[in-house]
Amino acid sequence: MNTEPINIAVDDLLGEKLINFIRTNSLLASTLNSIYDGVYIVDQSMHVIFWNRAAEEITGFDAKTMMDRRCSDGKLNHVDADGEPLCGRICPLVACLTSGEPREQQVYPLHRLGHRVPVMTHVGPIRDASGKIVAAVEVFRDISQEEEHRALQEKFARLIRKYVSDTTYHDVVDRARTDGEADSRLVEVTILFLDIVGFTAFSENRGPAEVVEMLNEVFGTCDAITRKFHGDIDKFVGDALVAVFDDAVDAALDIQRTMTGLNRERRQRGEADVLLRVGLNSGTVIQGEIGTSERKDLTVIGDVVNTASRIEGFCAPGAVRMSEATFLPPGRGPRCAARAAAPRAAQGEAVGGGGLRAEEGLTHTP
Repeated sequence: MNTEPINIAVDDLLGEKLINFIRTNSLLASTLNSIYDGVYIVDQSMHVIFWNRAAEEITGFDAKTMMDRRCSDGKLNHVDADGEPLCGRICPLVACLTSGEPREQQVYPLHRLGHRVPVMTHVGPIRDASGKIVAAVEVFRDISQEEEHRALQEKFARLIRKYVSDTTYHDVVDRARTDGEADSRLVEVTILFLDIVGFTAFSENRGPAEVVEMLNEVFGTCDAITRKFHGDIDKFVGDALVAVFDDAVDAALDIQRTMTGLNRERRQRGEADVLLRVGLNSGTVIQGEIGTSERKDLTVIGDVVNTASRIEGFCAPGAVRMSEATFLPPGRGPRCAARAAAPRAAQGEAVGGGGLRAEEGLTHTP
Protein backbone atom coordinates (compact mmCIF):
# COMPACT_ATOMS: atom_id res chain seq x y z
CA MET A 1 0.00 0.00 0.00
CA ASN A 2 1.29 3.48 -0.86
CA THR A 3 2.36 5.40 2.24
CA GLU A 4 3.57 8.59 0.57
CA PRO A 5 2.48 11.82 2.31
CA ILE A 6 -0.96 13.06 1.32
CA ASN A 7 -1.02 16.66 0.11
CA ILE A 8 -4.32 18.51 -0.20
CA ALA A 9 -3.65 21.76 -2.05
CA VAL A 10 -6.23 23.95 -0.37
CA ASP A 11 -5.15 27.21 1.23
CA ASP A 12 -5.24 27.40 5.03
CA LEU A 13 -7.15 24.18 5.64
CA LEU A 14 -6.92 24.46 9.39
CA GLY A 15 -9.29 23.50 12.15
CA GLU A 16 -12.92 23.94 11.18
CA LYS A 17 -12.03 24.67 7.56
CA LEU A 18 -10.37 21.28 7.19
CA ILE A 19 -13.28 19.54 8.87
CA ASN A 20 -15.81 21.32 6.68
CA PHE A 21 -13.79 20.54 3.56
CA ILE A 22 -13.74 16.80 4.28
CA ARG A 23 -17.36 16.61 5.41
CA THR A 24 -18.81 18.68 2.60
CA ASN A 25 -16.70 17.26 -0.20
CA SER A 26 -19.14 14.57 -1.28
CA LEU A 27 -16.81 13.18 -3.95
CA LEU A 28 -13.96 12.71 -1.47
CA ALA A 29 -16.27 11.19 1.16
CA SER A 30 -17.91 8.93 -1.41
CA THR A 31 -14.54 7.71 -2.62
CA LEU A 32 -13.23 6.98 0.86
CA ASN A 33 -16.49 5.24 1.80
CA SER A 34 -16.31 2.96 -1.22
CA ILE A 35 -12.92 1.40 -0.56
CA TYR A 36 -12.36 -1.92 1.19
CA ASP A 37 -9.92 -0.61 3.81
CA GLY A 38 -10.85 1.29 6.92
CA VAL A 39 -9.98 4.99 6.72
CA TYR A 40 -10.10 7.68 9.34
CA ILE A 41 -8.62 11.14 9.60
CA VAL A 42 -7.61 13.00 12.73
CA ASP A 43 -6.76 16.66 13.19
CA GLN A 44 -3.75 18.01 15.08
CA SER A 45 -5.51 17.47 18.40
CA MET A 46 -6.12 13.82 17.51
CA HIS A 47 -9.90 14.23 17.16
CA VAL A 48 -11.52 12.07 14.48
CA ILE A 49 -12.88 14.23 11.66
CA PHE A 50 -13.66 11.47 9.19
CA TRP A 51 -14.59 7.80 9.66
CA ASN A 52 -15.46 5.68 6.64
CA ARG A 53 -17.86 2.72 6.33
CA ALA A 54 -15.13 0.09 6.23
CA ALA A 55 -13.79 1.44 9.54
CA GLU A 56 -17.28 0.88 10.96
CA GLU A 57 -17.33 -2.71 9.69
CA ILE A 58 -13.87 -3.53 11.04
CA THR A 59 -14.23 -1.96 14.49
CA GLY A 60 -17.98 -2.09 15.09
CA PHE A 61 -18.01 1.65 15.90
CA ASP A 62 -20.09 3.83 13.59
CA ALA A 63 -19.15 7.30 12.40
CA LYS A 64 -21.62 8.97 14.75
CA THR A 65 -19.86 7.39 17.73
CA MET A 66 -16.33 8.21 16.57
CA MET A 67 -16.66 11.70 15.08
CA ASP A 68 -15.09 14.49 17.16
CA ARG A 69 -13.73 11.91 19.59
CA ARG A 70 -10.18 10.84 20.23
CA CYS A 71 -9.56 7.20 19.31
CA SER A 72 -8.06 6.77 22.79
CA ASP A 73 -11.26 7.93 24.52
CA GLY A 74 -12.29 4.48 25.72
CA LYS A 75 -12.98 3.26 22.20
CA LEU A 76 -10.22 1.88 19.98
CA ASN A 77 -7.43 1.98 22.58
CA HIS A 78 -4.85 0.47 20.21
CA VAL A 79 -2.19 -1.93 21.50
CA ASP A 80 0.82 -3.43 19.73
CA ALA A 81 1.63 -7.13 19.19
CA ASP A 82 2.98 -7.36 22.76
CA GLY A 83 -0.19 -5.89 24.24
CA GLU A 84 1.47 -2.56 25.06
CA PRO A 85 -0.85 0.47 24.80
CA LEU A 86 -0.05 2.78 21.89
CA CYS A 87 -2.38 5.68 22.64
CA GLY A 88 -0.58 8.73 23.97
CA ARG A 89 2.93 7.22 23.89
CA ILE A 90 4.01 5.58 20.66
CA CYS A 91 0.87 6.05 18.60
CA PRO A 92 1.64 5.92 14.86
CA LEU A 93 -0.72 8.85 14.27
CA VAL A 94 1.00 11.01 16.88
CA ALA A 95 4.40 10.08 15.46
CA CYS A 96 3.25 10.96 11.96
CA LEU A 97 1.78 14.31 13.02
CA THR A 98 5.03 15.12 14.81
CA SER A 99 7.57 13.97 12.26
CA GLY A 100 5.63 14.10 9.01
CA GLU A 101 6.96 10.63 8.15
CA PRO A 102 4.61 7.87 6.94
CA ARG A 103 4.23 4.93 9.32
CA GLU A 104 3.32 1.29 8.90
CA GLN A 105 2.60 -1.04 11.81
CA GLN A 106 0.53 -4.02 12.86
CA VAL A 107 -1.78 -2.93 15.66
CA TYR A 108 -4.78 -4.25 17.55
CA PRO A 109 -7.71 -1.82 18.06
CA LEU A 110 -10.51 -2.70 20.43
CA HIS A 111 -13.72 -3.83 18.74
CA ARG A 112 -17.06 -2.55 20.01
CA LEU A 113 -17.84 -6.10 21.21
CA GLY A 114 -14.72 -6.20 23.37
CA HIS A 115 -12.22 -8.25 21.38
CA ARG A 116 -9.06 -7.09 19.66
CA VAL A 117 -8.88 -6.95 15.86
CA PRO A 118 -5.48 -7.43 14.16
CA VAL A 119 -5.01 -4.76 11.49
CA MET A 120 -2.15 -3.59 9.33
CA THR A 121 -2.20 0.16 9.48
CA HIS A 122 -0.60 2.76 7.21
CA VAL A 123 -0.45 6.35 8.41
CA GLY A 124 0.41 9.44 6.36
CA PRO A 125 0.35 13.21 6.98
CA ILE A 126 -2.09 15.64 5.35
CA ARG A 127 -0.49 18.97 4.51
CA ASP A 128 -1.90 22.32 3.46
CA ALA A 129 -0.68 24.27 0.43
CA SER A 130 2.29 25.63 2.38
CA GLY A 131 3.40 22.14 3.40
CA LYS A 132 2.30 22.42 7.01
CA ILE A 133 0.90 19.25 8.57
CA VAL A 134 -2.74 19.85 9.45
CA ALA A 135 -4.01 16.30 9.93
CA ALA A 136 -3.12 12.63 9.50
CA VAL A 137 -4.93 9.80 7.75
CA GLU A 138 -4.84 6.17 8.82
CA VAL A 139 -5.70 3.41 6.36
CA PHE A 140 -6.07 -0.01 7.97
CA ARG A 141 -7.01 -3.49 6.84
CA ASP A 142 -8.41 -6.35 8.90
CA ILE A 143 -5.82 -9.16 8.77
CA SER A 144 -7.70 -11.60 11.01
CA GLN A 145 -7.69 -14.30 8.34
CA GLU A 146 -3.98 -13.85 7.70
CA GLU A 147 -3.28 -14.02 11.43
CA GLU A 148 -5.39 -17.16 11.82
CA HIS A 149 -3.57 -18.71 8.87
CA ARG A 150 -0.18 -17.75 10.32
CA ALA A 151 -1.12 -19.16 13.74
CA LEU A 152 -2.33 -22.37 12.10
CA GLN A 153 0.92 -22.65 10.13
CA GLU A 154 2.99 -22.18 13.28
CA LYS A 155 0.89 -24.72 15.18
CA PHE A 156 1.17 -27.20 12.31
CA ALA A 157 4.94 -26.68 12.13
CA ARG A 158 5.32 -27.31 15.87
CA LEU A 159 3.09 -30.36 15.62
CA ILE A 160 4.64 -31.91 12.51
CA ARG A 161 8.16 -31.52 13.90
CA LYS A 162 7.21 -33.96 16.65
CA TYR A 163 6.59 -36.66 14.06
CA VAL A 164 9.42 -36.23 11.54
CA SER A 165 13.18 -35.76 11.79
CA ASP A 166 14.72 -32.31 11.53
CA THR A 167 16.29 -33.33 8.23
CA THR A 168 12.91 -34.32 6.82
CA TYR A 169 11.21 -31.17 8.12
CA HIS A 170 13.74 -28.75 6.65
CA ASP A 171 13.91 -30.70 3.39
CA VAL A 172 10.13 -30.54 2.97
CA VAL A 173 10.03 -26.81 3.84
CA ASP A 174 12.80 -26.03 1.34
CA ARG A 175 11.07 -28.02 -1.39
CA ALA A 176 7.73 -26.33 -0.69
CA ARG A 177 9.38 -22.95 -1.10
CA THR A 178 11.29 -23.82 -4.26
CA ASP A 179 8.92 -26.40 -5.76
CA GLY A 180 11.94 -28.69 -5.99
CA GLU A 181 12.19 -32.46 -6.08
CA ALA A 182 13.88 -34.71 -3.53
CA ASP A 183 17.25 -36.05 -4.57
CA SER A 184 19.03 -39.19 -3.38
CA ARG A 185 22.68 -38.79 -2.43
CA LEU A 186 25.63 -40.46 -0.77
CA VAL A 187 26.61 -38.95 2.59
CA GLU A 188 29.36 -39.69 5.11
CA VAL A 189 27.80 -40.10 8.54
CA THR A 190 27.94 -41.96 11.81
CA ILE A 191 24.85 -44.04 12.62
CA LEU A 192 23.77 -44.45 16.23
CA PHE A 193 21.51 -47.37 17.10
CA LEU A 194 20.06 -47.49 20.60
CA ASP A 195 17.58 -49.78 22.29
CA ILE A 196 16.26 -50.48 25.78
CA VAL A 197 17.48 -53.65 27.47
CA GLY A 198 14.68 -55.98 28.61
CA PHE A 199 11.91 -53.85 27.19
CA THR A 200 9.64 -56.79 26.37
CA ALA A 201 9.65 -58.03 29.98
CA PHE A 202 9.19 -54.48 31.24
CA SER A 203 6.18 -53.81 29.02
CA GLU A 204 4.50 -57.15 29.79
CA ASN A 205 4.36 -56.37 33.53
CA ARG A 206 3.16 -52.78 33.33
CA GLY A 207 0.22 -50.81 32.03
CA PRO A 208 0.30 -48.92 28.72
CA ALA A 209 0.55 -45.52 30.39
CA GLU A 210 3.63 -46.47 32.42
CA VAL A 211 5.30 -48.02 29.37
CA VAL A 212 4.72 -44.93 27.22
CA GLU A 213 5.82 -42.62 30.06
CA MET A 214 9.10 -44.51 30.41
CA LEU A 215 9.75 -44.47 26.66
CA ASN A 216 9.06 -40.75 26.44
CA GLU A 217 11.32 -40.04 29.42
CA VAL A 218 14.21 -42.01 27.93
CA PHE A 219 13.74 -40.83 24.36
CA GLY A 220 13.31 -37.24 25.54
CA THR A 221 16.73 -37.46 27.19
CA CYS A 222 18.24 -38.99 24.05
CA ASP A 223 16.67 -36.32 21.84
CA ALA A 224 18.08 -33.47 23.94
CA ILE A 225 21.58 -34.97 23.80
CA THR A 226 21.28 -35.71 20.08
CA ARG A 227 20.46 -32.06 19.41
CA LYS A 228 23.26 -30.93 21.73
CA PHE A 229 25.77 -32.79 19.55
CA HIS A 230 24.17 -31.68 16.26
CA GLY A 231 22.63 -35.02 15.39
CA ASP A 232 19.22 -35.86 14.03
CA ILE A 233 16.92 -38.67 15.13
CA ASP A 234 16.02 -40.51 11.94
CA LYS A 235 13.31 -42.72 13.39
CA PHE A 236 11.88 -44.43 16.45
CA VAL A 237 11.26 -48.17 16.11
CA GLY A 238 9.40 -49.46 19.15
CA ASP A 239 11.90 -49.27 22.02
CA ALA A 240 14.78 -48.36 19.70
CA LEU A 241 15.91 -45.22 17.91
CA VAL A 242 18.20 -44.48 15.02
CA ALA A 243 20.10 -41.20 14.85
CA VAL A 244 22.45 -39.71 12.28
CA PHE A 245 25.56 -37.67 13.17
CA ASP A 246 28.74 -36.35 11.69
CA ASP A 247 30.37 -37.61 14.89
CA ALA A 248 28.28 -39.56 17.40
CA VAL A 249 30.86 -40.76 19.95
CA ASP A 250 30.48 -37.92 22.46
CA ALA A 251 26.69 -38.07 22.16
CA ALA A 252 26.65 -41.83 22.80
CA LEU A 253 28.84 -41.52 25.89
CA ASP A 254 26.80 -38.58 27.19
CA ILE A 255 23.60 -40.59 26.80
CA GLN A 256 24.95 -43.42 28.93
CA ARG A 257 26.28 -41.03 31.57
CA THR A 258 22.96 -39.19 31.70
CA MET A 259 21.10 -42.48 32.11
CA THR A 260 23.02 -43.04 35.36
CA GLY A 261 21.47 -39.90 36.82
CA LEU A 262 18.08 -40.67 35.33
CA ASN A 263 18.09 -44.13 36.91
CA ARG A 264 18.99 -42.60 40.27
CA GLU A 265 15.87 -40.44 39.99
CA ARG A 266 13.80 -43.45 38.93
CA ARG A 267 14.93 -45.43 41.97
CA GLN A 268 13.97 -42.52 44.24
CA ARG A 269 10.48 -42.72 42.70
CA GLY A 270 10.37 -46.44 43.28
CA GLU A 271 10.77 -47.25 39.57
CA ALA A 272 13.06 -49.77 37.92
CA ASP A 273 16.35 -48.83 36.25
CA VAL A 274 16.43 -48.55 32.48
CA LEU A 275 19.57 -49.78 30.71
CA LEU A 276 20.48 -48.95 27.13
CA ARG A 277 22.66 -50.55 24.49
CA VAL A 278 24.27 -48.13 22.03
CA GLY A 279 25.98 -49.14 18.81
CA LEU A 280 27.88 -46.88 16.41
CA ASN A 281 29.16 -47.32 12.88
CA SER A 282 30.55 -44.80 10.38
CA GLY A 283 30.70 -44.73 6.62
CA THR A 284 28.87 -43.85 3.42
CA VAL A 285 25.10 -44.28 3.31
CA ILE A 286 22.36 -43.51 0.82
CA GLN A 287 20.03 -40.73 1.94
CA GLY A 288 16.76 -40.41 0.07
CA GLU A 289 13.00 -40.81 0.04
CA ILE A 290 11.94 -44.39 0.63
CA GLY A 291 8.35 -45.56 0.36
CA THR A 292 5.37 -45.35 -1.93
CA SER A 293 3.90 -42.53 -4.00
CA GLU A 294 1.53 -41.77 -1.10
CA ARG A 295 3.79 -42.29 1.93
CA LYS A 296 7.54 -41.79 2.14
CA ASP A 297 10.33 -41.47 4.70
CA LEU A 298 13.44 -39.38 4.15
CA THR A 299 15.92 -41.79 5.67
CA VAL A 300 19.33 -43.43 5.39
CA ILE A 301 19.95 -46.95 4.15
CA GLY A 302 22.88 -49.19 3.37
CA ASP A 303 25.34 -51.67 4.85
CA VAL A 304 26.67 -49.03 7.27
CA VAL A 305 23.20 -48.73 8.80
CA ASN A 306 22.68 -52.49 8.99
CA THR A 307 26.08 -53.01 10.59
CA ALA A 308 25.38 -50.33 13.21
CA SER A 309 22.24 -52.27 14.16
CA ARG A 310 24.25 -55.50 14.54
CA ILE A 311 26.92 -53.76 16.62
CA GLU A 312 24.21 -52.49 18.96
CA GLY A 313 22.91 -56.04 19.31
CA PHE A 314 26.35 -57.23 20.48
CA CYS A 315 26.70 -54.37 22.97
CA ALA A 316 26.65 -54.96 26.73
CA PRO A 317 23.86 -53.25 28.72
CA GLY A 318 24.84 -49.75 29.79
CA ALA A 319 27.74 -49.57 27.34
CA VAL A 320 28.66 -48.10 23.99
CA ARG A 321 30.07 -50.34 21.27
CA MET A 322 31.50 -48.96 18.05
CA SER A 323 33.14 -50.14 14.87
CA GLU A 324 36.75 -49.45 14.05
CA ALA A 325 35.55 -46.96 11.41
CA THR A 326 34.02 -44.90 14.23
CA PHE A 327 36.73 -45.50 16.81
CA LEU A 328 39.63 -44.67 14.47
CA PRO A 329 38.34 -42.30 11.77
CA PRO A 330 40.78 -41.55 8.92
CA GLY A 331 43.35 -38.95 9.86
CA ARG A 332 42.38 -38.87 13.54
CA GLY A 333 43.40 -40.66 16.68
CA PRO A 334 41.13 -42.84 18.85
CA ARG A 335 37.81 -41.09 19.61
CA CYS A 336 37.75 -42.21 23.25
CA ALA A 337 39.43 -44.42 25.83
CA ALA A 338 38.15 -47.90 25.14
CA ARG A 339 38.90 -51.55 25.47
CA ALA A 340 39.12 -53.98 22.62
CA ALA A 341 36.14 -56.24 22.26
CA ALA A 342 36.15 -59.71 20.78
CA PRO A 343 35.43 -59.63 17.05
CA ARG A 344 31.86 -60.48 16.09
CA ALA A 345 30.49 -61.53 12.75
CA ALA A 346 28.42 -58.79 11.14
CA GLN A 347 27.22 -58.91 7.56
CA GLY A 348 29.53 -61.84 6.79
CA GLU A 349 32.74 -60.45 8.31
CA ALA A 350 34.22 -59.02 11.47
CA VAL A 351 32.68 -55.71 12.49
CA GLY A 352 34.55 -52.93 10.73
CA GLY A 353 36.61 -55.45 8.81
CA GLY A 354 39.80 -54.93 10.82
CA GLY A 355 39.59 -57.09 13.94
CA LEU A 356 39.85 -54.28 16.50
CA ARG A 357 36.62 -53.54 18.27
CA ALA A 358 35.96 -50.77 20.73
CA GLU A 359 33.51 -50.93 23.57
CA GLU A 360 33.18 -48.43 26.37
CA GLY A 361 31.22 -48.41 29.57
CA LEU A 362 30.72 -45.53 31.97
CA THR A 363 33.80 -46.46 33.99
CA HIS A 364 36.05 -45.17 31.20
CA THR A 365 36.87 -41.51 30.61
CA PRO A 366 36.93 -40.33 26.97
